Amino acid sequence: MLKKDRYITFQNIDCYQNAVDVLDCMYELFKLKPNLKNGFWIKFCEQLPINYKEEFSKDGNRDILYLVCSNVFYLSDLFEENEFQKGIDVLKNAELECC
Repeated sequence: MLKKDRYITFQNIDCYQNAVDVLDCMYELFKLKPNLKNGFWIKFCEQLPINYKEEFSKDGNRDILYLVCSNVFYLSDLFEENEFQKGIDVLKNAELECC
């Protein structure tokens, strides 16, 4: 495994994949608990491209990394209040490496 270098070069860090992982966790939690998807999350999801997992979405008009990083507080709150450890861990990693 290649060593990650976030302080100087961001070598071996895939910020786009980190954002995808966070969004995957968010959608997984909404699938487990649909009642959590309130007006804020509905608007948030409307900003995401439907195909956010696909490579060409990186160059689209909507930057998912920006959306994740600018909403770290809300995503963290969502995962922590619902004790969704997988989401907490993935978000921490994305925040540490990319936000």
